[in-house]
Amino acid sequence: MLDNIEINKKPIVIRRALISVYDKTNIDQLAKSLIENNCEVISTGGTSEALKKCNIPITDLNDFTGFPEMMDGRVKTLNPKVAGGILGLRDIHSEEINQNNIQMIDLVVCNLYPFAQAVQQDNCSLSNALENIDIGGPTMIRSAAKNVGWSCVVVDPKDYSLLVEQLNESGSLSYEFRAEMSRKAFSITAQYESNIDRYLSRGALPERLNLSYTKFQDLRYGENPQQQSSVYIDDSSYGILNSRIHQGKQLSYNNIMDGDAAVSCLTEFDDPGCVVIKHANPCGAAINYNIDSAFKDAIEADKLSAFGGIIALNRECTEFIANYLKKFFIEIIIAPSFSERALDIFKNKKNLRVVEIHNFNDFKSDTSVRNIHGGLLLQQEDEIILTPDLLKTVTQSTVDDSVINTVCFGWSVLKYIKSNAILIAKDCATLSVGAGQVSRVDSVDIALSKLNGNLDGAVLLSDAFFPFRDSIDKIALAGIKTIVQPGGSVKDSEVIDACNEFGITMLFTGSRCFRH
Repeated sequence: MLDNIEINKKPIVIRRALISVYDKTNIDQLAKSLIENNCEVISTGGTSEALKKCNIPITDLNDFTGFPEMMDGRVKTLNPKVAGGILGLRDIHSEEINQNNIQMIDLVVCNLYPFAQAVQQDNCSLSNALENIDIGGPTMIRSAAKNVGWSCVVVDPKDYSLLVEQLNESGSLSYEFRAEMSRKAFSITAQYESNIDRYLSRGALPERLNLSYTKFQDLRYGENPQQQSSVYIDDSSYGILNSRIHQGKQLSYNNIMDGDAAVSCLTEFDDPGCVVIKHANPCGAAINYNIDSAFKDAIEADKLSAFGGIIALNRECTEFIANYLKKFFIEIIIAPSFSERALDIFKNKKNLRVVEIHNFNDFKSDTSVRNIHGGLLLQQEDEIILTPDLLKTVTQSTVDDSVINTVCFGWSVLKYIKSNAILIAKDCATLSVGAGQVSRVDSVDIALSKLNGNLDGAVLLSDAFFPFRDSIDKIALAGIKTIVQPGGSVKDSEVIDACNEFGITMLFTGSRCFRH
């Protein structure tokens, strides 16, 4: 290993460039500019064919190395003449360069097979995923990035104009430009390897966690105006950042958090459904036979809290919904599509963000990550879907079959309410929510305080067990006759006895759904 070598920080003249790209955006224009600057262009495979079609004179890599591509293109740039041409230190390795007839490569323009996009396809098998792992590309990129004193690497088509600008102005590339391109190249290859690792580790909690994200945009501020904020995108996953925004202001930090929560909750349902989110908590949710009815049930569950909130639909947003919202303030409406009439109506609400997300099912993830000081918490997502066979009746009275659908619906919404969480629902629509309290009985009080109307068939659900009977006494006084909870308290028998005393049916789910 060479110790303490001096990195060449002088400008370098580009006499020979190797171009091998999957994304061929503007590659013909770049190649023409390089040739105009007296640079020989070497190219491979599909890139070579694309440039030849544009009548751009290039040297085939096979002719440059004297060795053919083989094994269906798996082996083409893995060659000493390529590696030596990129990695050679002109001031130290000149003798070996001459002895082995190495021709120096001053510029590498390369981008990689789209692994992250390939594995998102529904029909992508492991063998297909492995075939989309680029080998020669990362090798060339890392080689040129390492030899920043004598070589330059460009991995992003957005940087072509900067490259050409430098060549046209001075006929060379500055060290500052090469260094920035080197840093960017290592960032790209690190992200590439991270995506592969995450795909192969999917669903598992790996010994080494490699995460890589690309800055999507800077935000106006974070949770509060005094906090700087940016949002980063995961190229291997699908989320709210992949949406189409029809109108409205840029999404804020809090908008993105709430929008993600709304769609995540909505993915629990196959039937037409609507979720209303306020401060990361569902304040209304419903499923029904059509989207208009689901929307009306959800927003009217707690219209006061819904004011200034976020609405998500899992069916096309209709003219009825748009008309309903004409004089009602919300920050965002999210749907897989919007009728033309709905979009016309929303145009009169210029600040309303209208967000289109096509495939809600792609929102689902195997794991979730949260920051702590000095580390990360990683956990599997809570994928339990409550079904009737998981319910256990623990009281003398039994549940009416007509409320079972509401029980299962309510549990799916409850999973997205901050703990301690209490949800009251009826006819597959929420009636009230008590969220985020440090005492479960306080959450019960809040949920009960929001109630009005007929409670026949209403169900109260708790995300964890009741530690005492005090909550049951309050619930009984309100007239609710069905309670759903995980069970597991040392005082379960006391709570069950209280239910029997009031003629309340209690169901155990056997699992809790805390959300901190």
